[in-house]
Amino acid sequence: MMKTNSKLFWLMGLGAILANPVAALAKAGMAEDWQLGMQDPVTPVADYIHWFYSDFLFWIISVIVIFVLGLLLYVMVRFNEKANPVPSKTTHHVGLEIAWTLIPVLILVVVAIPSLKLLYLERDIPVADMTVKVIGNPSWNWTYEYPDLGLNEDKTAKVSFTSYLLPEDQAKAQGVPYLLSTDVPVVVPVNKTVKLIVTSDPTGIIHSWAMPSFGIKIDAIPGRLNEDWFKAERTGVFHGQCSELCGKEHAFMPIEVWVVDEDKYKAWADLELKGPSAEDLQKFLATIRPSDAQVAQQ
Repeated sequence: MMKTNSKLFWLMGLGAILANPVAALAKAGMAEDWQLGMQDPVTPVADYIHWFYSDFLFWIISVIVIFVLGLLLYVMVRFNEKANPVPSKTTHHVGLEIAWTLIPVLILVVVAIPSLKLLYLERDIPVADMTVKVIGNPSWNWTYEYPDLGLNEDKTAKVSFTSYLLPEDQAKAQGVPYLLSTDVPVVVPVNKTVKLIVTSDPTGIIHSWAMPSFGIKIDAIPGRLNEDWFKAERTGVFHGQCSELCGKEHAFMPIEVWVVDEDKYKAWADLELKGPSAEDLQKFLATIRPSDAQVAQQ
């Protein structure tokens, strides 16, 4: 992974033509200053998105841009008033008419095929190993439920918690990014297919649960259940945010997901089922935090 610098920033336009824009990726789990490109992919969907963007669509767009630029320069030189004092009276050209109609159609077909495959990959949810229900709240925070870990007599999930923005002083003390970190993270096991059921409180508004490293952005709508999925293929701490303009606290709705080894996830689930105190939970979380977690840049 590469970090950009001020010189590269001023050469972004040229670099977008001459080099792969995803060569400079963000560190795992969060964006970074002067970032070019998207965050590291950690799921099959995110991998496909990166391929589609950087290894496929980017080069098609680059060829089109170079061709159009070259055509404009040629026309400026070849057909200016000085070079052509007598203007051409050509009205049309059958070959050109056919070419500039068929070629864009063929390009769109070439782009559409992998685009539809990506859409199918995103929306065709495989058999899940576990389910997490995500609820966007009108108080600008998220509630998470784990129904697979058991239900109470009233059919509510035994493991359920609300995740709040980690205060700035605590974020600085812990060396984690403010506005991206939460007091209680979502914990899931690595290499397991996780099905998301996403909604919003019936009395609330529309939110959007977005996790760039997972290739996920799905709306949380009151009275409606939306579904998505991910399979994180490596451990780490990954950050997202609400991506639907939802009110005055919109910028303070972070999402923090910890992907851990299965044994650590089971230990976390066992502790959650016991209803630990906030202090005991924080002590335990400190023992399972992935070692490759991103920390705030000082």
